[in-house]
Amino acid sequence: MTDYLKLFEDIVNTNNPEVYQEKVSRVIEHLKKKKKVLFLTTSNRWEGDKEKPKSTLLAEFIKSKVGDTVELIDVSKLNIYCCEGNVSKKDGNNCGVKEAVLKDKEKNPSGNHRCWASINNKDDELWKVSKPLFEADAVVFFISIRWGQTNSVYQRLIERLDWIENRYSTLKEDNIIKDKDVGIIAVGQNWNGANVIETQKQVLDFYGFNLVDDLCFNWQYTKDTLDESQKSYKDASKAFEKVFGIKV
Repeated sequence: MTDYLKLFEDIVNTNNPEVYQEKVSRVIEHLKKKKKVLFLTTSNRWEGDKEKPKSTLLAEFIKSKVGDTVELIDVSKLNIYCCEGNVSKKDGNNCGVKEAVLKDKEKNPSGNHRCWASINNKDDELWKVSKPLFEADAVVFFISIRWGQTNSVYQRLIERLDWIENRYSTLKEDNIIKDKDVGIIAVGQNWNGANVIETQKQVLDFYGFNLVDDLCFNWQYTKDTLDESQKSYKDASKAFEKVFGIKV
């Protein structure tokens, strides 16, 4: 159920350094107890742009505080094909069936990776996410909010991981991620970030992860959805630096 009080607090305290530094501290404290952590960043820039996305900077900052137990993967740099929609074919849900296992010991040492798109596209790189994901104790997604939703890189990734959920929900096999802590952290400008986080928390919980509230939060510069002035966008970077103590 959506915690509307928490959503309201996120909006009111958007640029309160104490509030967000406390949120970051809770993330760090939780992850320091884990043996292996996976950070998946999904926001992108042109490869020649020296300025990194704010959500990526936040991921790198938290990684520096947690330590070498964290592996950070920039998903936007991977060649991940679109989901083929095998969950909704006329003969039923064919996503994640045993016949879809990726037969490659290097890419799929656990034998858990089952995705037709990985088989049908030899250069697909979803395995570069699934392999460390199955090895990790905790996974945190870092996203940007674009047009009131998750960015397209995250959306493509989460759709391609659908076979993990299908294994236990539709195929009635074991939930292979039930003991993996998961969180999601978003950075946005002016619209709908808190609601996006609540929706994605439900998605990750539905997938079968162990959802940890302390690993989830949204930072949005302004609650004025109509403010798209140049000043607002420039001030957002300054506010981010002030709130998190991270240079953009």
